[in-house]
Amino acid sequence: QVQLVESGGGLVQPGGSLKLSCAASGIIFRLYVMGWYRQAPGKQRELVATITNGGSTNYADSVKGRSAISRDNAKNTVSLQMNSLKPEDTGVYYCNAKHAVLRNVTPYWGQGTQVAVSS
Repeated sequence: QVQLVESGGGLVQPGGSLKLSCAASGIIFRLYVMGWYRQAPGKQRELVATITNGGSTNYADSVKGRSAISRDNAKNTVSLQMNSLKPEDTGVYYCNAKHAVLRNVTPYWGQGTQVAVSS
């Protein structure tokens, strides 16, 4: 059974930092592109950042320069360090696993972790 379990969300003041983590089980982690997505209230889920099995990264323009995604293939974890947080970063953050080669494999999602940026 595949599980993606996020942690690290919470309430933070504008300008603050937060590190989100996702622990994966039930998949061959090194074969998956891992990503973070977020969904703000009343909005569609959007990409935040992805990291390939080779370590190449991609970021949404809204977080570029303020965030860093990383993965540990030995521990089956992916993390997202977010700095200089803004109120518009508020939302539920979801971990995503997408097979790097087999396009017909349905991507997996975690349950999400809430991030609230407010003073």
